[in-house]
Amino acid sequence: MSPFLSRVFGPRVSPEFVRADRMRYSLPPLMLSLARIALVVSVFLPYWHMTLEAPQYPEGLELTAYVNQLVGDVREIDGLNHYIGMRKLNDAASLERAMGVWMVIAMLFLVEGAALVHSRWALLLVLPALLFPLGFLVDLQYWLYSHGHNLDPTAPLSSSVKPFVPPALGIGNIGQFRTIASAGTGWYLACASSLLTALALFFHRRAYKPLYDRMLAEKASI
Repeated sequence: MSPFLSRVFGPRVSPEFVRADRMRYSLPPLMLSLARIALVVSVFLPYWHMTLEAPQYPEGLELTAYVNQLVGDVREIDGLNHYIGMRKLNDAASLERAMGVWMVIAMLFLVEGAALVHSRWALLLVLPALLFPLGFLVDLQYWLYSHGHNLDPTAPLSSSVKPFVPPALGIGNIGQFRTIASAGTGWYLACASSLLTALALFFHRRAYKPLYDRMLAEKASI
């Protein structure tokens, strides 16, 4: 193996080392495996939920977001938003939803690859999975801001509503409307995946950093 690849992949661990301290070397891949499972399952569960309370709909309108689709009372909410000049819901994050499942699959491969890398480069591989839950909320809040600040001035009730920002989490009030937004089970599973990945990095460093430092020292002495 070339010196560069040796630094990237880190030291290889002999079976004797693993048998002598099985727990030390088993925890990082185990944590990463659990992180991948949590991330896969999250795709099939809702990431975000919003209830819109309006005078016309006393029971409220429901909107649920998955990584690749919006479901619920989308048409009814679009109908209400039309009067204040707000764009259709499906116009938001269309690229993110189209690529959502593929992004998760890519993160799965990166996390799996991190189990084979015994150096600090493992952090680079798992970074997207670590930041994914936060990135989802930041992206969601951006689109809520964009839709609330780009109202059509020719809409029937545009003059009665000023630009607004519906909160990604919590309660918001827009004119006669009230929104109640909360994270879904899928998002919490993605958070669990991120936490497991962070724990895996901790155990990864504890297991392989001494071996990595020894490998560098041996190469320097040659």
